[in-house]
Amino acid sequence: MIEAGTFMIAAAVTGGKLNIRNVIPKHLESISAKMEEMGIAVEEYDDYVTVYRKTEKLSRINLKTLPYPGFPTDMGPQMCVLMCQAHGVSLLNEGIFSNRFRYVDELRRMGACIKVDDRTAIIEGGQPLSSANLRAVDLRAGAAVVLAGLIAPGRTEIEDIHHIERGYDNLVEKLRGVGANIKKVVLPDPATYEKAL
Repeated sequence: MIEAGTFMIAAAVTGGKLNIRNVIPKHLESISAKMEEMGIAVEEYDDYVTVYRKTEKLSRINLKTLPYPGFPTDMGPQMCVLMCQAHGVSLLNEGIFSNRFRYVDELRRMGACIKVDDRTAIIEGGQPLSSANLRAVDLRAGAAVVLAGLIAPGRTEIEDIHHIERGYDNLVEKLRGVGANIKKVVLPDPATYEKAL
């Protein structure tokens, strides 16, 4: 459900259109409902969904994460990236984890206008994001900065991707498969480099 939701948001933030297969649309209803409220089409079929923007101007929303069947806390960071593109001020209330907003500093480095007040992120949408050097501070934060990097002009580099890789199987290859300009770069181990000198 979380991987499918991440790709749903990838389609929405980039303005693309994706068919996300091998899903149970009913399990995605809380995500779909909030995306539709923003102006994104989510068409449901037997075992896939099709996602695309119905309108260029996305609407602001208020969102609270809750246990299933409510909106999943693991989709909050990705949804925050989408809320950054909405016009107006959106509210994201974290109803499950108190330390979920670690990704906000990374999005601020890209120009996102987000304030955190206790368990609520206040997102002033419509601000363009710019490329930056970022960290994946945890699994879902990593997914969020990848999504933000897809829409920021220029080159965004993300470190500590091991967090992302423990929750997403072949994310880079899957995103490349749907047209994203993304690649994984393996840097040499500094200790090995020093030995060579």
